[in-house]
Amino acid sequence: MGIDINHKKDRKVHRKEPVSQNVYLRLLVKLYRFLARRTNAKFNQVILRRLFMSRQNRPAISLARIVRQTKGEQCAGKTVVVVGTVTDDKRIFDVPKLKVCALRITEGPAQGSLKLADL
Repeated sequence: MGIDINHKKDRKVHRKEPVSQNVYLRLLVKLYRFLARRTNAKFNQVILRRLFMSRQNRPAISLARIVRQTKGEQCAGKTVVVVGTVTDDKRIFDVPKLKVCALRITEGPAQGSLKLADL
């Protein structure tokens, strides 16, 4: 006698497009699909994959974490790309000049902390 194998969970699903009907998100997907197809840069493929993710799988990133990650000489003059939300952090008072590109920025960083930064 053999064992009956349950194939109920065999199918692995990955998204081919975002579930959201947001027009601006769809335009970004169209742009990064083109860039991922026409360039050899892994960056464009990563951004495209992250644009497909649900909001739960795109957690917010705090301003303090961005500042901590961009310390050093090699990050000077570069743009920080966040596929998600940038939130404020009350613990940080000194924000260095940053270039930030994000899907959404909460009120705190947009008004106060990132005044000096380019959005």
